[in-house]
Amino acid sequence: MFFKSIAVAFSMYSKIPMPRFEWKNEDMKYMLCFFPWIGAVIGGLVFFWAWLCERIGIGFMCYSLIGTVIPLLITGGFHVDGFMDTMDALHSYQPRERKLEILKDSHIGAFAVIMLATYGLIYIAAFSYVDKGFVLGVFCAGFFLSRALSGLGVVYLKGARTNGMLFESANNAHKRNVKIALFVQLFACMAFMIWLEPLTGSVLVITALLSFAFYRWKSYKEFGGITGDTAGYFVLICECAMCVAGAVISILVNNVF
Repeated sequence: MFFKSIAVAFSMYSKIPMPRFEWKNEDMKYMLCFFPWIGAVIGGLVFFWAWLCERIGIGFMCYSLIGTVIPLLITGGFHVDGFMDTMDALHSYQPRERKLEILKDSHIGAFAVIMLATYGLIYIAAFSYVDKGFVLGVFCAGFFLSRALSGLGVVYLKGARTNGMLFESANNAHKRNVKIALFVQLFACMAFMIWLEPLTGSVLVITALLSFAFYRWKSYKEFGGITGDTAGYFVLICECAMCVAGAVISILVNNVF
């Protein structure tokens, strides 16, 4: 069951090849426990890419663009889809019921494209300023942190619907054990980030927690709860906020201290 839960988590939330087998409800019980480890893979690859660029002298633009693309390659844009659907719904200014319908609509609206382009430009600009070193290491750990928070959101926060992927994930999860596992991983990740570089770690941890608070408030206000799409929206918002925070710290350290 342990290895099947890992395979289900990585098959559902990433493009990393996993053994194929018939999924059963019991295989879904502990799937969310391993969701953050997809972030660990992403963070490890981003950090390795930065090291490789330093080692063989890869240029600044290539480093920034590929570093931005790595999370998309690993996840297949899974969370980006939720971000785009959420942006379309939020910018529709329609009643709550209509917003929930827009979240399920597979068509891409103009605001989804506009906001994704805006997001991408902000992320690339911020990533290019994050120092390659302890600051980047803390940020890379943030990919784990964002998914630990997202997983806790699935089992703790109110769902906006009684169907869909998020509802199934929450409904099939062994909530007590999943909550314990995710909390342990969350606190371990936060402690590691602060240990790695106290100032940067503290700032990025606070940034992630504030992003989660905003996510809860916005989802409840606009949709009456969270959905699978808003969960993807949170992962992107949280990671972009941490990237911007890391860039600000890097600029301040280099120019003030």
